[in-house]
Amino acid sequence: MAGNSFGNLFKITTFGESHGGSVGVVVDGCPPGLELSEADIQPDLDRRKPGQSKIATPRKEQDEISILSGVFEGRTTGTPILLLAKNKDMRSEDYNKLKGVYRPSHADFTYQAKYGLRDWRGSGRASARETLARVAAGAIAKKFLKEKEGIEILAYVSKVGELSADVDLTSLTLEKIEQNILRCPNEKKAVEMIALIEEVRDQGDSIGGVVGGLIRKCPVGLGEPVFNKLSADLGHAMLGINAVKGFEIGSGFNGTKLRGSQHNDEFYIKDDKIRTKTNNSGGVLGGISSGEDIYFNVAFKPVSTIMKNQKTVNTNFEEVELKAEGRHDPCVVPRAVPIVEAMAAIVLIDHYLMRNGYL
Repeated sequence: MAGNSFGNLFKITTFGESHGGSVGVVVDGCPPGLELSEADIQPDLDRRKPGQSKIATPRKEQDEISILSGVFEGRTTGTPILLLAKNKDMRSEDYNKLKGVYRPSHADFTYQAKYGLRDWRGSGRASARETLARVAAGAIAKKFLKEKEGIEILAYVSKVGELSADVDLTSLTLEKIEQNILRCPNEKKAVEMIALIEEVRDQGDSIGGVVGGLIRKCPVGLGEPVFNKLSADLGHAMLGINAVKGFEIGSGFNGTKLRGSQHNDEFYIKDDKIRTKTNNSGGVLGGISSGEDIYFNVAFKPVSTIMKNQKTVNTNFEEVELKAEGRHDPCVVPRAVPIVEAMAAIVLIDHYLMRNGYL
């Protein structure tokens, strides 16, 4: 089955389902010699795992990762790395009544139409539980990029529903992001956003939001013309995350309101380096990194599973009414933060290795 792998030189292939025995990933192409242990990966998985706060799904999974290959005496060998986490807190019975029903805005209908069958337990392969594998692989990529180039990758919540937070990217740190359960570095606005999520949850509903991304110290020259532009591959990576409906880089859609004279990033010399006075391009020019900070936004839709009555159809082509059950996030953006970081890191390490092929 195609579509389970991502990347070129640094390639990941994920496997597993929400209610299967385990979820994991094979990472192929990681350079040899990188010091690596489970302790390097687990912190990011802890940021993604369910049951971590009052605004996340109550499903309890420790998401303990195991490295089963590709590491010897504490260092990567250059061979495929197999990462595995066991599923432990499955309640498949919660989905019994959904066997023959297509849930609104879920993948039930499309999976059934494509394959002729579907795993109805927690959405099977379409479940966001699969993103555990991406975060595990991304942790390796982040560590490599940090050690080799000093590249720093951060993501944060900037919007929930209609509530937006002003975020100063120049002073953004992981500590500021992690100071609250929402992962919004604007503490005052985070309080309002958390209250909104709780209100929506208590109504049996869900709400969407935006996760911002920031990449610092990215070297000049990452990106491949014409179809593998760095910005295009970042978009590809983000739009492949569950519930993502939009991606923009730099000025994004707001840039359409400007004139060229306002939007152009003028060059100048600083410390014997060519820099730009502004950064409307978001650190990418012609699909290739410019050396400026890369920043982008990722839009997440409201979670499809809600505890309200909805009209739908079943596999017998009958119109029915459905009220979903199970354990679900009322808003995915807090747990999506490490996923966005991971996918950005996987794109960057892939382009880093491709660029070095020219050197």
